[in-house]
Amino acid sequence: MKKRVLQILVLPMLMLAFLIAMPLSASAATDSVTPQAARHHKAHFFTHSQAQRHAARQFASGGNLNYGGGPVMGGTTNVYAIFWEPTGNVSSTYHSLIQRYFSDVGGTGLYNINTQYTDSSGNAPSNTQFAGSWTDNSAYPESPLLDSDIQNEVTNAINANGWSPSIDNIFFVFTEAGQDLCFDSSQSQCASNAFCAYHNYFGSNTIYAAMPYAASFNCNGGQGPNGDQAADETINVTSHEQMEAATDPLLNAWTDSSGQENGDKCAWNFGTVNSDGSNVNFNGDPYLLQQEWDNNISDCALTGP
Repeated sequence: MKKRVLQILVLPMLMLAFLIAMPLSASAATDSVTPQAARHHKAHFFTHSQAQRHAARQFASGGNLNYGGGPVMGGTTNVYAIFWEPTGNVSSTYHSLIQRYFSDVGGTGLYNINTQYTDSSGNAPSNTQFAGSWTDNSAYPESPLLDSDIQNEVTNAINANGWSPSIDNIFFVFTEAGQDLCFDSSQSQCASNAFCAYHNYFGSNTIYAAMPYAASFNCNGGQGPNGDQAADETINVTSHEQMEAATDPLLNAWTDSSGQENGDKCAWNFGTVNSDGSNVNFNGDPYLLQQEWDNNISDCALTGP
């Protein structure tokens, strides 16, 4: 008799569990444009200067970049700048210099390094263009900010401006001076203790880069050439994230055997620096930008291949 009672109870319980699971599965299938707090993947971090410089000295240990099967940002990438600044606490030419960099870098020898990193369909990151910017003065919801807040801000910017996610679109979120950002509530990986920036994605292809104010943290690659040190430091970090996202947007394309992306392998490696503090000149504008990994020569380079 006890055995029969157990069978009668188990069947309704299994049916109830199935019914409970159904709406959860449906929700997961329809949240492709909703921030997910990176449930199924981990952001790729650009660590602070001292730690990254030590790691960069070991770049050769990971060998050339290997293809993991995922997409790249093929053809021309559209870049959107989101300046999230509740108090406007940034340097005077911060916006204009960052936007100038985004307008200048497309078609350069530095960006051309990416063209060797194709995906399974033969797509290659061949160019980039500055597609738009938005300044948001709304208050931060918490401090430190979390990755979920950055994802929400990307969604806010998309909705406010009529932009759209795409494998060929990337959204850079720049925060103001002194504002800490942590990947999650554990606060083990933050701008204040671990990273300068990171790139990530949510949904199926909403690609973004989280960009703390580099001058507020340990992210100084050297004296820059544009008379705005805060902007110059952030532009170098921006270049790092832009090149990595182009070749590894969904974190499953081009990395070396140790998991480093093209920017990691040459982080804080600037090659020859000119007397004005620059190492490249795009459209007559000087920049101090780290080199990128070139599989063709198995080394860091400022132009190629």
